[in-house]
Amino acid sequence: MPVTKGTTIDPERTRAAILQAATPLLYQRGLDGIGVAELCARIGVSKETLYRHFGTKDGLVAAMLEVRSQRVSDWLAAAVAAAGEDPADQLAAIFDALRQWHEEPTFRGCAVVNAAAQHHDQTVRAITARHLDRYLGLLTDIAERAGAAAPDALARQLLILVEGATVVAAHHRTTGTADQAREAALILLATATATPPGS
Repeated sequence: MPVTKGTTIDPERTRAAILQAATPLLYQRGLDGIGVAELCARIGVSKETLYRHFGTKDGLVAAMLEVRSQRVSDWLAAAVAAAGEDPADQLAAIFDALRQWHEEPTFRGCAVVNAAAQHHDQTVRAITARHLDRYLGLLTDIAERAGAAAPDALARQLLILVEGATVVAAHHRTTGTADQAREAALILLATATATPPGS
């Protein structure tokens, strides 16, 4: 990202531009699939610039994962909000959004979970835990509004379907993975919110 002579350098803008350029490369190649020299050459920055803004490649990876996690969480929350007030429709909207993502040619699974599988260090594990907590919060909210007797337990079951569908879609190229998970999720929701006979 060469800067024209005389241009005022904006550190936040430079940092954001590096993140935007590096994210698709790190996602496509994997965290260990591209070295710092090649990464810098591909995105057009010097090693010194990269290190100045992120400290290390690991610092860049952590920042990329945080941004990506927030973006995906916001995207799913928007899908839920657009689905209306019915919790079943909101839950279905999550899996419909996942299906669209899974069908993208550049889909390589969840970048955050992929990173946790590649790097077992504390920083990446903490980012992954926060990422899953964001999903869990969204699902718990749906379960509570649906009137589930045990919303926390239901939300965790739904999280397993969300993440499981994404892993299967990334590593076992069968069609309809998100749709199958959607069907199972709606059955779980209906069962968890059904009124017991005689009550």
